[in-house]
Amino acid sequence: MKSRIACVMVCGLGTPMTELAIRRAGPADIPGAAAVVNDWIDTTAWKPRSYPASEIERFILEALPVREIYVIGDPVEAYLSFDPVGAKIGALYCRHTGRGHGKALLDHVRAGRDHLWLTSDEPNKRAQAFYRREGFVQTGIQPGDTPEDPDEVVMEWRR
Repeated sequence: MKSRIACVMVCGLGTPMTELAIRRAGPADIPGAAAVVNDWIDTTAWKPRSYPASEIERFILEALPVREIYVIGDPVEAYLSFDPVGAKIGALYCRHTGRGHGKALLDHVRAGRDHLWLTSDEPNKRAQAFYRREGFVQTGIQPGDTPEDPDEVVMEWRR
């Protein structure tokens, strides 16, 4: 199922209104989603690579049957993984920031829900600022997934 969300793209003078096509990911989208994550890890100085690139792809593929995974773009420009049972956003990654992809994906999973939660690596202040702008509040801190990973900020959103 595709969802069309109007989003302003910053393209200079006369900023046009465009639609972002959000779709449920299939197996063919997994390498693209993994590439977005791996590129982010490789370009983020404070983020250690805890798993090889191939493992990131395997993690996303294994999540496909039990999570709602949405993507934007072909090739994939952004992806979000959501656990509807636990109301947890497990991942939200965008190849480029400032294009409205993250907000569009977040709005898509918020629709019809009253509560969501997520974690964000503690050094990722930019992501935390984005989530605060979107109405999330910090509710705690938890240890990172591996000893090499930074602590994670727990954030929640309620309608």
